[in-house]
Amino acid sequence: MKYSPYRSVTLWQKDSLAGLALAGLLIPEAVAYSGIAGLPPQSGIIALCIGLFCYGVIGRSRFAIVASTSSTAAVLASATAAIAPGDAAQQLLLASGLVILTGMFFLGAAALQLGRIADFIARPVLRGFSLGLALVVTIKQLPHLVGLSLHGGQPLFTLMQVLTQAPHWHLPSLVMGCLALALLFGLSRVGRLPASLLVICLGVAAGYAMPSQGYGITLVGPITLSLNTPSLPDLTQLQWQRLGELALAIMLMASAESFASIRSSALRHGDRLDPNRDLWALGCANLFSGLFQGTPVGAGYSATAANESFGAQSRLAGLIALGLVIAICFTLLPFLSFTPQPILAAIVIHALSHNLNPQPILHYFTLRRGRTLALSAAFGALLFGVLDGLLLAVGISFVRTLRDLSRASISRLGRLNHGHDYVSCSEFPEARLDPDILVIRPDQPLYFANADRTASLIRDASDHSDARVVLISLEETPDLDASVLESLAELTTYLGSRGKIVYFARLKPPVHRVLSRANITGLEDAALVDLSVDGAVHLARRHALTHQDNSAPSR
Repeated sequence: MKYSPYRSVTLWQKDSLAGLALAGLLIPEAVAYSGIAGLPPQSGIIALCIGLFCYGVIGRSRFAIVASTSSTAAVLASATAAIAPGDAAQQLLLASGLVILTGMFFLGAAALQLGRIADFIARPVLRGFSLGLALVVTIKQLPHLVGLSLHGGQPLFTLMQVLTQAPHWHLPSLVMGCLALALLFGLSRVGRLPASLLVICLGVAAGYAMPSQGYGITLVGPITLSLNTPSLPDLTQLQWQRLGELALAIMLMASAESFASIRSSALRHGDRLDPNRDLWALGCANLFSGLFQGTPVGAGYSATAANESFGAQSRLAGLIALGLVIAICFTLLPFLSFTPQPILAAIVIHALSHNLNPQPILHYFTLRRGRTLALSAAFGALLFGVLDGLLLAVGISFVRTLRDLSRASISRLGRLNHGHDYVSCSEFPEARLDPDILVIRPDQPLYFANADRTASLIRDASDHSDARVVLISLEETPDLDASVLESLAELTTYLGSRGKIVYFARLKPPVHRVLSRANITGLEDAALVDLSVDGAVHLARRHALTHQDNSAPSR
């Protein structure tokens, strides 16, 4: 491509404008997400700076913005509160250890080239959890929005407390919060305007101008940004073990959310993906964030989508945003202490508003697929808490996957319209059966959980057929484990004792190799066919049936 100075200047300008808008969005979100995590405001800002730097240097996507996310912040708060309820100092140490372990899990996954690990969380689980998480965080922001001082508890219990204490709502806080929400939703419709930055500036001005009593509106308070020497928190071995279990859950969720947002933007623009490189970036970002007592980070939906909509052209936009964030922290950070809590609550609720849309889950009802997973994730987060809800939904997803994989069914195949295609006779009644060759296809990939039942179904079908050849098509099976090999050997021996000849068709190379090495009694190498079912039928008729007919005694 020919170098164009004008094109370079244009890209620089677009990245600069995107970086400026991003800085205005990310700073208030970082402070807000620190509150969700139960950590001081500087924890979110530290994590923001580290995430922008690490991903800008190591990451692959030109749109991904790695910073604090609402989901990881909520899980972190739930995890630390469960281990050390009511002890803020201990929770800070636990949070640091949890983020460090999350980073180490990311780095371990990168070293093992597990770039697709996020695929273990099904999309219905992720969408349902996003809805449940958005509801949980929104409910927890309601007390700040209406000026109530409530202690933490289950989301539904908090919602009931807010509703039953309606006569005690603080009117100035409620009015300020509602005005902030109206401004956020109104300004967000105006192109690339940094709505969060404008609203927080108005909130800081209002907080600064309020009299000393402040009409009873609670302010964020002083924000001190100091980098301590990076160190490991002083925790017991039992606490580290407990945090290891929780860190794995956070890593899986953060990677699922990150890769979903990265993949979405890459597909829209035709960009190449490098999941393992992104794992290295996320691992370094979380590791250093934990060492400096920051929050967990990931490529969240809102920040990544905002960067794309602001017109970013490369990762330079994130690095420019980093420079602006650092400049603001050294010059304007003290003013953020005048931010009213209702304003901050409104910013959090607005940031999660896109996740409150139930349409993606309603779509699963139309498809009649994934409904249980989505609903279990959403209601699990509401009823059992963020972390337990996620683990419940992931557990249900794995159980259903194992159940689906362990199903055993077979189809009898027949020739369609005198052609070369062999199809299921149950789906195509007009398919013609071969009286001499019973063609069977297992409908699921064979592995240890369904091999014996599948073999039993094939035995029953053979016992009810007069066919002299049983041809088994393994087109659905990519490889064979030891249990499947033993089941197939027993099946071959059983059919041989009934005077039947066994052929295998549509064998993939790994399946053919392992069957050849198995040396199954009564199964010749000629009976292992890589060809189509039609080719295998012709081969069986030419060799097995012809040989059997010629060797039969004359009457």
